[in-house]
Amino acid sequence: MKGLYVLKFGGNAIRGREDMMRLSAEIAELIHDGCRIILVHGGGPEISEEMERRGMIPRKVHGIRVTDEDSLEVAETVLRRLNSEVVGCLQDSGVQALGIPGYFCTVCSRKPPMAIEEDGVTGEVDLGLVGEVSGTDPQCLFDLLNQGITPVIYPIGKDAEGTKLNVNADTMVAGIAAGVGCEEMITITDVPGILLDVNDPSSKVNSLTLGEVDALIADGTISGGMIPKVEACRNALLAGVSTVRMVNGKDPRNIVTDITKGVPHGTVITK
Repeated sequence: MKGLYVLKFGGNAIRGREDMMRLSAEIAELIHDGCRIILVHGGGPEISEEMERRGMIPRKVHGIRVTDEDSLEVAETVLRRLNSEVVGCLQDSGVQALGIPGYFCTVCSRKPPMAIEEDGVTGEVDLGLVGEVSGTDPQCLFDLLNQGITPVIYPIGKDAEGTKLNVNADTMVAGIAAGVGCEEMITITDVPGILLDVNDPSSKVNSLTLGEVDALIADGTISGGMIPKVEACRNALLAGVSTVRMVNGKDPRNIVTDITKGVPHGTVITK
């Protein structure tokens, strides 16, 4: 859909009121120029910090948090608080916004055990109460957009039986972006884009195809927490999103408004 952008950010990229007000001002400018925005956010660092404060030990597998009932409660509590803060910043910038959980506009299913390999031994890890998007209700989001309201979604989903699930924000945004048929999905990260050398920002790749992404995963260039991000990009593209872009939320320049003006920014991934 022309002029519809789905944005996603996490706590590593946008953290604190100053960062959020900067992004909110850009979103307000985009809306003023006729764009429509759906915002999805995570909160991984804040969730881990709260778990540690409670004496819990966070565990991730390939960037996805292993989630039991206690850690799900922490995740939901932290995400709801962050969601309220994000909505407040948008409203302070003149944007009508409404915070909603992912289960208002998606149906999720429990993610199956994940295959891992350690020291040459292959096994499986049960991720627990972790979900992936199996369907969306785009009309719910269109109804809000048609009223001039920007949806702000935090990634707690539910399965068909009503069980709450912790969904990686990158997974949630891919499902939503595909469901609404946006012009572009934009992932706001804490790096300039996809780097050939993680220690060298100048090694950023301006554009990649999915085939080239696969090669970078295979040779280890893309690894760890970057894998769920690029897999979300893949899922969105395969489901019909034409363009996915990864940009740097710490960039002192505009984070997203440059994109609609054709200014080269971040890494663009296409099918």
